[in-house]
Amino acid sequence: MTYPPIRLLHIADIHIGMENYGRLDPQTGINGRVMDFLRRLSDAVSFALDNEVDVVIFAGDAYKTRDPNPTYQREFARRMKRLADADIPVVMLVGNHDLPAVAQRATSISIFSTLDVPNVIVGDREKVWQITCRRGQPLQVATAPYPLKSRLLAEADNRGKSIAEIDDLLRAALVDNIQAMAAEARQQPDIPAVLTGHFSVQEASQGSERNIMIGRDVAVPRSVLASPAWDYVALGHIHKHQSLNRDDHPPVIYSGSIERIDFGEEREDKGWVLATVTRGKTDWQFVSAYKFPARPFITIKVDVREEEGDPTSMVLEAIERHQLDGAVVRMVLRLREDQETLLQEREIMRALQSAYFVAGVNKDIERPERQRLGGVSVETLSPQELLARYFEVKGVPAERAETLLQVADEIMAQE
Repeated sequence: MTYPPIRLLHIADIHIGMENYGRLDPQTGINGRVMDFLRRLSDAVSFALDNEVDVVIFAGDAYKTRDPNPTYQREFARRMKRLADADIPVVMLVGNHDLPAVAQRATSISIFSTLDVPNVIVGDREKVWQITCRRGQPLQVATAPYPLKSRLLAEADNRGKSIAEIDDLLRAALVDNIQAMAAEARQQPDIPAVLTGHFSVQEASQGSERNIMIGRDVAVPRSVLASPAWDYVALGHIHKHQSLNRDDHPPVIYSGSIERIDFGEEREDKGWVLATVTRGKTDWQFVSAYKFPARPFITIKVDVREEEGDPTSMVLEAIERHQLDGAVVRMVLRLREDQETLLQEREIMRALQSAYFVAGVNKDIERPERQRLGGVSVETLSPQELLARYFEVKGVPAERAETLLQVADEIMAQE
């Protein structure tokens, strides 16, 4: 039987609970920045429904913390239910932010498997799942959740090993598991196969995820993932969207996070990936937004050290050159010491009022280096010598310093 190509939505690193640069939203009672992430997740779900996606791969990190509050859990489940109710299978991978602090405890997304929610699979272990997509297409999905180090540490043979040795063991175990799942997928060569994993790849470009990372990181070689057993590799954990296998098959893709976390991601595109998967061939495209784009982050840098005019007016001119509506904004100003008192910060804040949030006005003040008297004791110098050294420190031209010293000598002589 011939099946239509599988339309696959790949999304990752939702991080519900990020509250930096936000205020309480009076309509929902939820932090405004948390609403940014929820709004973006809703946008991805609407995109999936309107574009008749056949399966959704969520590659890990639903929340910011391991113990999300009930409100965040409700909002995440509400959006996932829209997909499941439309008969779209959703594979939820366990990321490092979803793992409990204690291995015996449930993950933050285990409730979906506990309640046996229809059309939802929780990938909390290495396994090749046999899935029937929305239009009846068969699909193999291999899940490689974030590697749990506590399992290795619990083994008697590994006690006393160094952190580096444990990392090497963890990497080797992860590679072995991925290769074993590839061998299993190859046993059904006519059925498309997708690998989804939440970990770092050695050749990948890292981003701000390191600033909020829970647990130590272990990276696997790209070559382990670029196996012909797979028709698409859907990765999570690194927030920067990137393709790691060039135009070769299979595509090895980090979809990236759906919303910016901090200024380290200011210039990164945020969104998800839509892939059209068939056995042996996959086309994909990055989708930055459907109806709600990610909130912009803008850094305005102004250097007025070489200017002699009013520094405030120059800063205001720089602000006017940016579209700040709805943006998280920070300013980085470089000034001379004598310009600091002339800067009117109230005027600058008034010019920034269209921004969603002002993260700060940082001033880098260039101060002249304080020169010493060369280790000479002040008590041993005459008033004329002290004055001469003062003119030298202040950079007074030699001819003028000589004239001033002559006048000073006359005054001192009169005294």
